[in-house]
Amino acid sequence: MGPDFVVLSLVPMLIGALAAVACALPGNFLLLRRQALIGDAISHVVLPGIVAGFLVTGSVATLPMLLGAGAAALVAVALIEAVRRLGRIEPGAAMGVVFTTMFAAGVLLLELSDTSSVHLDVEHALYGNLESLVWLDATGWQSLLDPAALAGLPPELGRIAAAALGVGLFVRLFWRPLAAATFDEHFARAQGVPTAALGLGLVMVAALAAVAAFDAVGSIIVIAMFICPPAAARLMTDRLGRQVAWSVAFAVLSAVAGYILAGYGPLWLGGQDAVSAAGMIAAVSGLILAAACLLGPHRRPRPG
Repeated sequence: MGPDFVVLSLVPMLIGALAAVACALPGNFLLLRRQALIGDAISHVVLPGIVAGFLVTGSVATLPMLLGAGAAALVAVALIEAVRRLGRIEPGAAMGVVFTTMFAAGVLLLELSDTSSVHLDVEHALYGNLESLVWLDATGWQSLLDPAALAGLPPELGRIAAAALGVGLFVRLFWRPLAAATFDEHFARAQGVPTAALGLGLVMVAALAAVAAFDAVGSIIVIAMFICPPAAARLMTDRLGRQVAWSVAFAVLSAVAGYILAGYGPLWLGGQDAVSAAGMIAAVSGLILAAACLLGPHRRPRPG
């Protein structure tokens, strides 16, 4: 791996891996709580909020996007309740209507807005811009020790690293109450665990991961990484700590293997053009889940 790897591939791989890990960590608890589709919901409802945040501030920095995503989430909750009450339909149907409507509204806003100065359009909303996040100031591995070269790193790397660190600290600090509330909410509440606040915090860190990852990898990988690595890890073990470790390993593997296959896979097969890195990462994560379904030691329920 020479200088070209450092310039063209190292940073996108790191961003993809950090995004995958940031989504997989809260995804484990959402999966065990039977709330895995919250990650899917977040990736849909944050789009109009992210676009609105950009239109108001003219910036794709994390703070305005996060504020916009938070506002969009509040709007989504209000709309779901309104649709449920006025339409007299079940909550799941109301959520489906609101999520798809808000995602379509976000796409429409992108089409009608002038976002030509930044990487924010329909294609990037779906697939991200991972391939373009190269480190042009690097000259080789020695650039990792060069302050001038490090100053030229894509800002997306710092944002997703901060988000992954924040998610990791949340999981580490609240590990015991999170585990208790996840497996037996009534017992945890009886022991004084603020289960409602903890659940809200879990959704908030999931939203943080989604917003930070959205800018670089788009909505497809965000959806995949909330569900696929944790689900595959669940089939490998029945211990929570080991499940989280497996999910992190699967997330990193899918990001690295997906990026390599997207760039070099078509060439190995005789093609000439690379394919979407985010799409391939999502595909690899799905293949890992399929392999776990077939080969995982806990793929079958225990008798009795």
